[in-house]
Amino acid sequence: MDPDELYTLRAQFWLGHYELSVNEAKSTARRPMSPQLKTEREEFYFRALLEQKQYDKIINEADISSGPGVKAISLRAKYDSPSTPDSTKLSILSELQQLVSDPTTASSTTVQLIAAQTFLSHGEMTKEALSCVHQGTSMEHLAITIQIYLRMDRIDLAKQTLSTMKRADEESILTQLCSVYISLATGKSQAQEAVHTLGSLKEQYGASPMLLNLNAVAFMVGGRYENAEKCLMDAVTEGGGESSDTLINLIVCYQHLDKGLDEIGPLLERMKIGYPFHPFVQGLARVEGAFEREAVKYRVAA
Repeated sequence: MDPDELYTLRAQFWLGHYELSVNEAKSTARRPMSPQLKTEREEFYFRALLEQKQYDKIINEADISSGPGVKAISLRAKYDSPSTPDSTKLSILSELQQLVSDPTTASSTTVQLIAAQTFLSHGEMTKEALSCVHQGTSMEHLAITIQIYLRMDRIDLAKQTLSTMKRADEESILTQLCSVYISLATGKSQAQEAVHTLGSLKEQYGASPMLLNLNAVAFMVGGRYENAEKCLMDAVTEGGGESSDTLINLIVCYQHLDKGLDEIGPLLERMKIGYPFHPFVQGLARVEGAFEREAVKYRVAA
């Protein structure tokens, strides 16, 4: 079986077409393929469900599989589930650390990838996340390594890693996406290059909420806020609702467009109600709390 049997599935997932990814995974399940490709197909299927926040479905279905990659995805689903208490999340992190250190499971690239993503999501575990993927045993490992370096403000290391990806496959979707990330981190001078790359990807594979949000960020970095707003409105339509990324980007975009609280306020409220555990919302709560504590000091008694 040609290794590119899963090309469409990978491409749809990487570009944010998660419903199409699920359908493609189900379709390819009926085709004969090697055990390695079957495992990869199953892992992408569960990862697409994870992106759709179908946590219970993953937990219930993943119990049937004993593969380490799917086990790691199931742990991430439990970690992300709103019903999971903080104490349980800490034990999930410990389980993931055991998976990446156990010789029988540590060789799974999916275990390493999911562990790195979960450590990053938890915060204050950047070093642990980087240790999972820094050897770059797959293109996805290199891609998340670039994201970690950008988070660390080490754009020099991110560019070095991108060069490695280009040597491996310059036309890869992941290589193109990572070039966009670095262009955006570089600033306004490379914003148009990012817009061009994203336009080509949308033309070839279709728009997704993820691509439209990236496109909006590229427009904002370039100072083209009206174009960014249009992309974000398209993302709402394309995604069938407002994702946390779309809401946050709309808030930022509207601030640059000098829109008032009558338009920004409702976005903030929808963010707080729809995504109460999002780092943006939690950070906002800390800032608002600090402001209130200071404001009390200057309050004049009636």
